[in-house]
Amino acid sequence: MRKDQIPDFIEEIIATGCPITAVGHDMYVFAEIDAPEEDVDRIAEEIQVICDRYGERDHLLLEIVAHLRSLGRFYDLQGETLH
Repeated sequence: MRKDQIPDFIEEIIATGCPITAVGHDMYVFAEIDAPEEDVDRIAEEIQVICDRYGERDHLLLEIVAHLRSLGRFYDLQGETLH
């Protein structure tokens, strides 16, 4: 994945019904498990197709998190909740 593809990647993931969310300032999660039970398998399959199409994205972790945060899609954790 290239940096300029981040907005499209995020948009496609959200369109599946998956609540992709930044956690803090240095990670994000695909929370398809939070989707309605009848949609979990479909969403997981669609996410895999999207991820395969965009390719490796680990090198863009912080940029993806920043984009999610700019969209208001984030959770900030209290320091005492980290393990």
